[in-house]
Amino acid sequence: MAPRPHLALIHRLDKLLHEPTRLGLVACLAGVEETDFVEVQQQTGLTGGNLSSHLQKLEAAGYVQMRKEFRQKKPRTVLRLSPAGREAFATYRQNLQCLLYLLASSRSQ
Repeated sequence: MAPRPHLALIHRLDKLLHEPTRLGLVACLAGVEETDFVEVQQQTGLTGGNLSSHLQKLEAAGYVQMRKEFRQKKPRTVLRLSPAGREAFATYRQNLQCLLYLLASSRSQ
């Protein structure tokens, strides 16, 4: 049986990003320069604690940058995808597209 290149690609997928909730968060942040915690929470429907937990993991990996500020005396957490996060997301998408192409090609042979 010939080696299956798609298996190697599966192992190259970023496991941190492959988790569905974090993938959704990164995709949400990839579409904007920056946004705030409340906006992301509304878009995703996550609880504050769940969102915070996933953001902490992404921040620890260097994929997300968070800063605290005040707007009209109210605290606000501003979120942005870091350059490393944008690169990781682009690589993830490219690997996933290659994987899907290889899977489709192997079925047609």
